[in-house]
Amino acid sequence: MRVDVNGRPFEEEPRPGQCLRTYLRECGWFGVKKGCDAGDCGACTVHVDGEPVHSCLYPAFRADGRSVTTVEGLATPDGELHPVQRRFLDAQGFQCGFCTAGFMMTTAALDDGQLADLPRAFKGNLCRCTGYRAIEDAVRGVCHAETPDSGESVGRNLPAPAGPQVVTGTARYTFDIDVPGLLHMKLLRSPHAHARITAVDTSAALRVPGVHAVLTHHDAPERHFSTARHERATEDPDDTRVLDDTVRYIGQRVAAVVADSEAAAEEGCRRVEVTYEVLPAVLDPEEAMRPGAPVVHDKDAATARISRPCDNVVGEAHGEIGDVEAGFAEADEVYEGVYRTQRVQHASLETHGAVVWLEDGDRLHVRSSTQTPFLTRRALCALYDLPHDRVRVVAGRVGGGFGGKQEMLVEDVVALAVLRLRRPVKLEYTRAEQFHGATTRHPFTIRVKAGARLDGRLTALQLRVVSDTGAYGNHGPAVMFHSVGESMAVYRAPHKKVDAFSVYTHTVPAGAFRGYGLGQVMFATESALDELARRLGMDSLEFKARNVIGPGEPMITADGEEEDLHIASYGLDQCLGIVRRAEAQPADAVGEPAPDGWLVGEGAALAMIATGPPGGHIADVKAALLPDGTFDLAVGTAEFGNGTTTVHRQIAAGELGTTVDRITVRQSDTDIVRHDTGAFASTGVVVAGKATLRASRALADLLLDFAAGHSRTDRSGCRLTEEAVLHPGGRLPLKEMYDAARAVGVSFASDGHFGGTPRSVAFNAQWFRLAVDPGTGEIRILRSVHAADAGTVMNPMQCRGQIEGGVAQGLGATLFENVRIDAHGAVETAAFRRYRLPQYADVPRTEVHFVETADAIGPLGAKSMSESPFNPVAPAFANALRDATGVRFTRLPLTRDRVWLALREAGVGVGVTERSRTEQPRPGSSP
Repeated sequence: MRVDVNGRPFEEEPRPGQCLRTYLRECGWFGVKKGCDAGDCGACTVHVDGEPVHSCLYPAFRADGRSVTTVEGLATPDGELHPVQRRFLDAQGFQCGFCTAGFMMTTAALDDGQLADLPRAFKGNLCRCTGYRAIEDAVRGVCHAETPDSGESVGRNLPAPAGPQVVTGTARYTFDIDVPGLLHMKLLRSPHAHARITAVDTSAALRVPGVHAVLTHHDAPERHFSTARHERATEDPDDTRVLDDTVRYIGQRVAAVVADSEAAAEEGCRRVEVTYEVLPAVLDPEEAMRPGAPVVHDKDAATARISRPCDNVVGEAHGEIGDVEAGFAEADEVYEGVYRTQRVQHASLETHGAVVWLEDGDRLHVRSSTQTPFLTRRALCALYDLPHDRVRVVAGRVGGGFGGKQEMLVEDVVALAVLRLRRPVKLEYTRAEQFHGATTRHPFTIRVKAGARLDGRLTALQLRVVSDTGAYGNHGPAVMFHSVGESMAVYRAPHKKVDAFSVYTHTVPAGAFRGYGLGQVMFATESALDELARRLGMDSLEFKARNVIGPGEPMITADGEEEDLHIASYGLDQCLGIVRRAEAQPADAVGEPAPDGWLVGEGAALAMIATGPPGGHIADVKAALLPDGTFDLAVGTAEFGNGTTTVHRQIAAGELGTTVDRITVRQSDTDIVRHDTGAFASTGVVVAGKATLRASRALADLLLDFAAGHSRTDRSGCRLTEEAVLHPGGRLPLKEMYDAARAVGVSFASDGHFGGTPRSVAFNAQWFRLAVDPGTGEIRILRSVHAADAGTVMNPMQCRGQIEGGVAQGLGATLFENVRIDAHGAVETAAFRRYRLPQYADVPRTEVHFVETADAIGPLGAKSMSESPFNPVAPAFANALRDATGVRFTRLPLTRDRVWLALREAGVGVGVTERSRTEQPRPGSSP
């Protein structure tokens, strides 16, 4: 076979059945990405004789005699970017960047007619990060990125440092490396929701040519641990083994086969013979708490840190402020309802995986798609009794995370194989494994009861929350505790009560996900308070404004005051003002018009979130002057589209009086940077950024002190500029300063540390106008407005992208995303074509507004804004749907068939085009 790839001939014969994607990657063209295995996501798009194809579906042998172009081949041989690459760079039309090559290859092949219909043109490409608006801007040639110069860095739309690598396909993600002698791992998974393994016969598997080892629970450490990663490991229950002799959900790993190729490893898995003693299973959390239910983890409560193992309760919270019964007795109106949220998959386009090898003979080198390299190293050391200097964990560029990679789901078993075989081993999840072998958002059932007087003042607020953590408790207690925190603290009520339970079931485990439980509970509380306002005859926003927490007030949950959590800046009033102004604008003047005969409604919701987790989140940063007069910034936090790398350079550039292009950032490598708890809980800017600020300020002080002494001038007259320190007597270049300092034994390097406390809060508000077809249940979003209190906005373009992506992800969870579990506990939606993600055509252009605040705790006044945009989306949408139809929907997702059935049952028919909020009847049902 002969194929030209980007102008270079290749004559390697493909393997039987090999697709073009793997063929190209094995030839070294790593810009071709694996995202779905089934032609659903478009990340592997290449051109064959100028025509775009999904290379994962294209047989490699069909490329014989053809010309193939990958993203690496779009630029000219002398390095001049293709116009599409330039536009994506100018618009910063990416976040994690894993899908970007596919979008650019699709765009580069579009004709004028296709460019005029992007929803159809992009039906084969998925993005999980951006919300598609930045991609649309890139296609249309809109330029957002500013050119770095010597002016102020913070507050400007400066581009991501990895942008040129992303658009040329040279950014290196987890598996974009060539490791000599690499072996491949595949996992045999349980077909039963609950069973005891009584025997495993690996002999047939070991006879498969190319199979090197089959690992079972006999080879795994007896030690239990949690896959969740937190600074304090005791936050999570120790209920997991690397390989266990008891399986607790369909999809749990049973054995690991290591072979020369993935095909041999898969065949080895098919030949492992496992004898199971099938045990009773429980799939519903309410049933799991009842007497006599099958016990998921029969472990010692104190040792494993499980609240009540015999009742399947991994964690629980009970608290009361005041007397809620008295509060409800005082109320003129009381509303009570039960709300349910579903399982949602993270769907990061880069799947979980790791490549592990031994360096220097006995030192584990772990290259992993992780948000927590340092905590993963700590866990591996504890699991295998290794000192920290024998384990190195590196996160390359990570292709999306959203909390799903705040876990150790693969590194432990790959490390086991490497320690046994002394050979490099790779494990890369398939898309199906992401669904039945990774984690999901926790499904919640929330009973909310709220009472208020006729003057609109809340008298009592009560929650009963049941969270289904699945078969393992990773993040279960923490998500449950967080879910009833800011969701209750944002409202004043003299009487509050919470009873919350995190419950084991024999289903796929849940884990950390954007919002960390707040999105589920806020769907309930914001919907319930909207309903209560209607029953009082009040405007919903006015009712909420009367009851929200104010500046300087303490955070009161049902457990009392959050001691280290403060309102260090307050922008909620401005957020609500933005929503009110959007609501007041005439519908025919702004937004899309509603089709004739459709019902139209408007709705809003607000949210508050802590800018970091309780209990500490540590970041250590080192800033140093390099011999050439540029700067080095060593930061531990990972980059997966969250944009922290860009912001850290902006912070450092501002403090050091230079430009961002003169700062090199090294990150996410436990060998070369200081400790960082991880890129989760919205801490990349407010925790790691504060450490960067302190390190940069300390380095600036060192430079100015030395320059003053060296020039024998007054320190107050010295000023850092792009390449030198200006002093009253002249100019001292940084390169000369470096040499002079080195000659006298002075090093220009400084450390910065922040422990994550005290914490502030960020606020968000979302508003929708939507239209509903009562004859079909179809919903169209006519206008979407989001107001955000992010404090000092470090990079408006980038922060806006985080909000647009958060709203898009929230809409997916609101409208159609649902990990369905069958009657036996198996995941039914283990592919993108069965699990619907938001596509380009599904996502409206959200109007994003930033309010003007400056936080007293965050670095340079900044607050977090990566998780919080997700939280108010579902309740705002549900409130708008209630406004349009008169029906209160209490279960997510709001699928078309569910909406149609509810409207039919409520007698809502064609002929009513619009209802005002004051005309709504009380709901006859709560679907």
